[in-house]
Amino acid sequence: MTEAAAKPVREGSAQKRAAILAAARERFLADGFDRASMDAIAAGAGVSKRTVYDYYGDKRTLLLAVVEQALATLGVSVTAAIDDHLRDVDDLERALVDFAVGVTATAIGSSDYNALMRLLGAESENLPEMRQMNWENIEPEEAVAERFVELDRRGLLRAPNPRLAADHFVALTLSPSVYALGRAPVVDPAETHRMIVDGVGAFLRAYGGPALD
Repeated sequence: MTEAAAKPVREGSAQKRAAILAAARERFLADGFDRASMDAIAAGAGVSKRTVYDYYGDKRTLLLAVVEQALATLGVSVTAAIDDHLRDVDDLERALVDFAVGVTATAIGSSDYNALMRLLGAESENLPEMRQMNWENIEPEEAVAERFVELDRRGLLRAPNPRLAADHFVALTLSPSVYALGRAPVVDPAETHRMIVDGVGAFLRAYGGPALD
């Protein structure tokens, strides 16, 4: 059986799918796309190679599924942080700090984020479909902008352009952690927290509403 052969895939067992994706991510990260073998992926998942092909069709489709799974997991983390910290806000400064800390800990600092960044960096040529993926799932600006509309309405923010305000907020609070985590860890949690607090302070000096002046 060759990877080039067009073959319908089947839904199959959710447990087996999860095992195959976990084994595939491990092998893609350890060996790269070209060297990762379907035999090794099947062995890691505890299934036959035929099952891997039946579920995913070929290795490129499997790599795409690994990236899509990481995106979905990160999207859930970002949405949860918004729901936990940016709704029913009373203390805006604390809410913004808690949100940025939560996203950094559960999304940007997660194994899924780091795995995704490594896969994107190493395998972008093998997966041009990544350019069409729904990156909004893990980019919080649009969802944060929606919350800023409400905070502006309540007078807690001055944000006539909520999306621009969200872009500035992310740049001030989350981007430093993204850049640090793209390399070997060099920023400890206390330093990350300090950067977030300083970033929120700078953001509120620019966008804080009357109650924060």
